[in-house]
Formats: sequence, structure tokens, C-alpha cells
Amino acid sequence: MFIFALIYFSAFFIALKNLISRNKQGIFIFLIFGLPIYTTSLSVALQSGFADLVPLMQPFKEILILMTLGIGIWELKRQIRFQSIDYAILAYFFYTLLYVILPIGQYGLGDKLIAFKSSSFFTFIYFAGRIFDPARIYISKYYHYILAVFIAAAGILFFEIISNQHFQTLTGYADFNFYFFNQEASGNYDLSWTFETSTGLRRFASFFANPLEFAASTLLTLAILAGLYTTDDNRIKVDTLGIIAIIATQFSIFFALSRSSLASYFIMIFIYALITKKKLILNIIYAGFIAVSVYFIFFMLVMNPDLYEFIYETITFTNPSSIGHVLAWIEGIEAIAANPLGLGLGESGRVAVSLSDTVGGENQYIIIGVQTGILTLLLYLWMHIYFIKTCWKWFPKLQGKERQVCLSLLLMKIGFIIPLLTSELESSVYISYLSWFLSGLFVHMIAGHATDIKPLPVEKS
Repeated sequence: MFIFALIYFSAFFIALKNLISRNKQGIFIFLIFGLPIYTTSLSVALQSGFADLVPLMQPFKEILILMTLGIGIWELKRQIRFQSIDYAILAYFFYTLLYVILPIGQYGLGDKLIAFKSSSFFTFIYFAGRIFDPARIYISKYYHYILAVFIAAAGILFFEIISNQHFQTLTGYADFNFYFFNQEASGNYDLSWTFETSTGLRRFASFFANPLEFAASTLLTLAILAGLYTTDDNRIKVDTLGIIAIIATQFSIFFALSRSSLASYFIMIFIYALITKKKLILNIIYAGFIAVSVYFIFFMLVMNPDLYEFIYETITFTNPSSIGHVLAWIEGIEAIAANPLGLGLGESGRVAVSLSDTVGGENQYIIIGVQTGILTLLLYLWMHIYFIKTCWKWFPKLQGKERQVCLSLLLMKIGFIIPLLTSELESSVYISYLSWFLSGLFVHMIAGHATDIKPLPVEKS
């Protein structure tokens, strides 16, 4: 198992070596190979008797992002042409920073800084990508790396299924959560309740932190697939790696058993068909919806009653998980209405959960609103709307790597809408870091057009 910690260390030092050599592409090595196994690597290090190493391993990701940002600023040859999204993200950062400085909320400076990092560090990630020169990155290569990593994740999932055992029972996951986050093991499998449905079905996570992150990574991979294999004239050209990756996403999304991500998976395919004008895919989706409905009604009742009950309770919001989401949302909305300026950093989300004192939760938007109020909630919402609207507008105008990033980002932002409503998605480091870095990279690309920079060339896989 220690191989995961070794991979994590290797990804860090390779990225560090590249950054020291002023090769900023090194950050992608860590984002792609280090972050998916972040929690698994820390758990294995603790289990192997290296508890003192874990606090040293945790800040690797922040160190590399800050180095990438610092090198980017040092190498700037001209002033950044700021866009409205840049101002919005800066406003969000400085406004939430006030809640660290001002005596708002019940938590001390240490807990507030942890909550601030959890809710606002994405601003650094965004600007690290924002000042990254797209001409200096071979995006297709790193997209292929993402697919390879996800195929490996599907391989671990296959092991979990045939052994009927969660991979996390072998990595020391429960001990890690207790040791560092004060969370007792729970559920029928001595992990946490998120690893099972209300009917007792196992939810698998491969080497990701939990089934929700695994499911969200499936959405990210699907978006990468779409960007990588869609040509400038909207044809689909898939190689062997792509075919295997597509099968891996379909295999994984079902066994992660995340309702929000499963719905988002099909929504993303539908949006892809709309924006690329794929009438055949649209017709297949419509026919598939009818076929699935018939299957669900007439066959699933007999073939798999547990899965039927799980889906039925989800649709009707009658299962404990769905009811829990609704109750948490109501509590959070009431807190925001009563305190429109927020209760303070740490009052909702990971810090509050670790101290068993959370208000609201299970919704990224509500967590932000409870902590720092309506203004930051509106800013965060506007950021996502901006990216969806802007990517949709620019997609027909772009070519090459710009078009790849644009399509991938559009599908990610749409695909993450529902998971953001049902979880603290920004705490999933792989999802948050990669999506926000690509967000900054994309804004750099379209800002380049405003300054008469020629479109970046098409890359050959």
C-alpha cells in the first residue's frame, strides 16, 4: 500500500523540480497524479507508522500552487488585462479575508484560517492558471494523463467489486479520519455512512477520498474526454485509450452510487449533444430515457429491489440521505436569512463538522452563505454562471487547445451544479484544483483574443 505514498511524494518532487527549473507545466504532474490519491496517501502513511510525515505531506498542494503563481508573476512581461471574473474572484477573496481578521464567529484564528483555506484557496488556484501562458502547455498530453489515471481508478474499483471490500479498509482511512479530523468510524463497514446507501448497498471510492469525490471525478473525466476527442468541426475521433476511458466512466459512475453525479453524467452528455449539434446522440438520449423508464418500472422491481428502492426513495426524497440533505438545507437557509452577513468562518463545513457543531452543510452554496453571508454566496454563484455563459459563447469561435479547454470547462461547470447542491465539493482537492486551474487558463485564452493574440494551434495526440 505504501506505493501510493511513494507516488504522491514522487509527483510532488517531480513537480517541484520542474517549477524550480521555471517549467510551470510541472504543476500538472502533481494535480493529475498526486491529488487523486491525496487522502489515500496520507492514510497509508499514518497506517505505516509515519504519522509525523502526514502534516508535512498535507501542504504540498498549496506550496506548489503558490510557487506556480509566484513564478508566473515573476515572469509576467506585460500587465494582465483584467476581466470581470478576475474582479469578482478578487472581491470574493478579500471579502472572506475580512472574516479572518474581524472578530466574527465563535472560532479562534487557527480554525478560521483552516475554514478560509477551505472556502477561498481556489482563488490562488484560479490566478495560478490565469497567468499561465497557454502556448507553453501541451494540453493534449495532460488530458491523456487524466484518462490514464482514471482508468487505473476503475481498475481498483474492479478489485473492490470482485472482493466485495472497500479499498479504504486496507489503507487506514478510518484511523486517518479519527486521528486528524476527530471523526469516529461509522456505518456498517466501519468507514463512514457515505460508503453505503440507506438500503445497505456498498458505494465504492477506488483510491479517491470517498464515493462522492470518485463520482465527481467521473464527471471531470467525461468532460476531459469530450474536449480531447471532439475535433474543430465537431466530429468525434476516439483512440483506444479514449474508448477504455469511456467504458471506465460508465462502469465507475454506477458503482459510486452517487445520485447527484449520476444525474449530472447524463445531463453532461445531453449538453454535449446540444452544443456540438449531435442529433443522433440526442435521439439516442430520448429513446434511452424511455427505455430506462420501462426497465425501471417493469424489471428492476424483480431483478434488483434494493437498487429500485434506492432510486425510488431518491426521486421521492424519502430516504434518510435525501431527508438529511433537505433538513441541512433548511437549517442553512434559515441561518442565512437570520444572519445575512454570515455567522463567521468555520460555522459550517469541514471545521464545524470535525467539531460536531455545524450549521447547515451538505451544500457548497449554503456553506459559503452561512459562513460569510449573502454577498459571497452571490459572488460564488455568479462565477459559475459566468463560466457556463462564457464557455457557451466562445466555444463556436475557438480552435485547437482553446476549444478543448473551453468544452471541457463548460461540461465541468454544468456537471458540478448538482454535486455542489449536495456536498462541499470544494473540499475535494482533485476536483477543485484541476477545475479552477483550467478556469484560469481558459480566461487567459479568451483574454488573449482581446489583445489580438492569434488562436493557439491544434495539437496532435
